[in-house]
Amino acid sequence: MKPWTHGRLAHRSAAPSTGEHTLEVVRVEGVVVNQILSGTLQGAVDYVQDHGELAVVLEGSAVVDVAGERLELAAGAWVLLPAGTPHRLVSTAPRTNWLTVHLGVAP
Repeated sequence: MKPWTHGRLAHRSAAPSTGEHTLEVVRVEGVVVNQILSGTLQGAVDYVQDHGELAVVLEGSAVVDVAGERLELAAGAWVLLPAGTPHRLVSTAPRTNWLTVHLGVAP
């Protein structure tokens, strides 16, 4: 067995027309990396997670409210959310492609 691995992210064209599709890329020692492909949201989605999260927009755009501040995230933008931080995903452009890194995930 090799001590390393590799792969390829899904193309943004695989995004659903509405909602989101999450693909686990890798899970190792309390860290989970996901690719999220977003379509148009039916409405805002509220989150409070028990793990930290780094979210990076690779392609497309999104609007996120964190602690009363509205963040307009375009390609290349990222946000780091410590565990327990309430946030709201307000909207996503069709075919938005994200990479998220979850930190401190229980095994």
